[in-house]
Amino acid sequence: MRVLITGGAGFLGAALANRLVSEGHTVLALDDFTSGDPRRLVPEVLLTRGDVKDVPKLWTLLQGVDCVYHLAARVRVQESIHYPSEYNNVNVGGTVALMEAMRDTGVRRVVFASSGALYGEQEHQPINEQQKPNPNSPYGVSKIAAEYYIFTLGTLYNIESVSLRIFNAYGPGQDLPPSYPPVIPQLLKQVQGGGSLVIFGDGTQTRDFVYVDDVVEALVRAATAVNVNRAVINIGSGQEVSINELAAIVGRVTGKRVNVLYNRGQSYGVSRLVADIRLAQELLGWTPRTSLEEGLRQILERDPRFRSGSLHN
Repeated sequence: MRVLITGGAGFLGAALANRLVSEGHTVLALDDFTSGDPRRLVPEVLLTRGDVKDVPKLWTLLQGVDCVYHLAARVRVQESIHYPSEYNNVNVGGTVALMEAMRDTGVRRVVFASSGALYGEQEHQPINEQQKPNPNSPYGVSKIAAEYYIFTLGTLYNIESVSLRIFNAYGPGQDLPPSYPPVIPQLLKQVQGGGSLVIFGDGTQTRDFVYVDDVVEALVRAATAVNVNRAVINIGSGQEVSINELAAIVGRVTGKRVNVLYNRGQSYGVSRLVADIRLAQELLGWTPRTSLEEGLRQILERDPRFRSGSLHN
């Protein structure tokens, strides 16, 4: 196939691009480098720097493309609370621009990287795709809006559209920004640097952590799956893990004694979150293969930032 990946130099986008190239596909990537890094990509990926809202640039890139993976987005939940206009502009406006450009160039399938964050606080766990979204952040709202645009415009423009609601993806190469860092690389950084683990709340809040290679496998399958038009599909591990349990596993895989400090004055998201992944098994034939402990070991082996003595920032 010939594919375009928006956000193609990001954490998930680059992993997907490198996988597709290894299978012989022609891969074009678009990224504005806000969080993307071209060093993540193998040389065979045809990378263009640009804005996903730039429709003329999209016209050029989309020529002859069989499938678009739409991963370009602002993705930090806490940051979106402070900058909701930016999140709406990029996550919603960029989606609309892409769908317009796909209509104009005749591309017939888009796979959208949505998020489990749009579910918010839910009484019933594991969460299935029929449960009503209840977002607690502008980021979650932007993902719902983008899904509606993709499905509505997809129907109007005869574009097959599928949305993968990805839960807490992690793995080697994940961004570690100075503000609002993801929990797994932040905990690894703290323990490998010899410091205490700082946990927000009491640590009983739960998440569904899914390894990057498993997410990529689901994305790859979604490009050619049948009977998935207008489908929303959860992509998670299906395993509910508390942050306290995560801290214990981090200590185990690093072989270090973990001292945990609790910041109880700050809430950090919903109280529980775990995916029902039966629909992914049914529609994509997909099952995650990497346990959390094995995924953490893979980070320590493959990501030089988390080797003891190598953390300087």
